[in-house]
Amino acid sequence: MAYIDSHAHLDHEQFGQDMPDVLKRASEAGVSRILTVGCMTEDSASVAEMLELVEREPSVYGAVGIHPHDAKHFSEQAAETLTGLLRRPKIVGLGEIGLDFHYDFSARDQQREAFRRQLRIAQALDKPIIIHTREADEETRRILEEEVRPGTAGVFHCFSSDLQTAEFALALGFYISFGGILSFRNAENLRGIARRIPLERLLIETDSPYLAPVPNRGRRNEPSFVVRVAEVLAAERGVTPADIGKLTSLNFERLFGV
Repeated sequence: MAYIDSHAHLDHEQFGQDMPDVLKRASEAGVSRILTVGCMTEDSASVAEMLELVEREPSVYGAVGIHPHDAKHFSEQAAETLTGLLRRPKIVGLGEIGLDFHYDFSARDQQREAFRRQLRIAQALDKPIIIHTREADEETRRILEEEVRPGTAGVFHCFSSDLQTAEFALALGFYISFGGILSFRNAENLRGIARRIPLERLLIETDSPYLAPVPNRGRRNEPSFVVRVAEVLAAERGVTPADIGKLTSLNFERLFGV
């Protein structure tokens, strides 16, 4: 069986001491590839570790963007730096980008502007877009509706929104990625949405080191745990985990051109 973790943050400090073991456990669990997502702050120095890992490890690919938390750092220089990073061969997507009205670490107007500008950069470079939305679904949909051209590729990562947002994403032609939240006891509504997503639009992820699935909830998440996400999704869809692994791997390859 082969699986792909379509969204992790392997440059996080929680992986600083045991990265070789983390990658070994992922390989032993059947995880063939990992997309690690780097979040720029003022400059590219904040993603240097992600870039080094991507260049060193054949199974690891990268994405980069300015997270809504860091939208206050968006500038013309940041846009130029981001554009340069996206031209690197193993940087396959722009993200995660979007809106986060839960924490509001950046002002909402700054989040909106950074989101719009990065959507335009992604489309100019023909890079898939990785969407983050939290307590901002209506505005996220509105901005995407205004900015995204037909044929643009993208994914709503670590999906935890409502059915309306899922249907909107599918109408755009985007994919929907589920993570460990799918296994939580109080996530029945989310599992109901997962049962309705076409198989050809599904992805699985860990969002490591966050949101480890049951029975590891509360621990550091890591890419090997994506197999548990596949198991939960398989149970909801009436297929085997191997089926989910194969389907989501094909979807990943189609979306990111890997």
